[in-house]
Amino acid sequence: MEMSEDEKPTTRQSMPQFIPKFKGKKVIIRLISGGQPVTGTIDSFNSYEILLLTAKGEILVFKHAIATIEIVDEPRGYKPSL
Repeated sequence: MEMSEDEKPTTRQSMPQFIPKFKGKKVIIRLISGGQPVTGTIDSFNSYEILLLTAKGEILVFKHAIATIEIVDEPRGYKPSL
């Protein structure tokens, strides 16, 4: 006897979550479609979207459209205060 889809146990593998590490940091996001990269600070995110604060205001970026996310390096000699 075969199990129906409703009876099959659901197992979700835990995917590594790197977006939380980027929250509050300045990033460059390049989209799959090309065009100009978007630079801003990650304000918040959910399963499907990232809210980016840019010089021109807020931008909502859908995760499925992202090709790369790169953290903008701090200037050389920069030492964060503790």
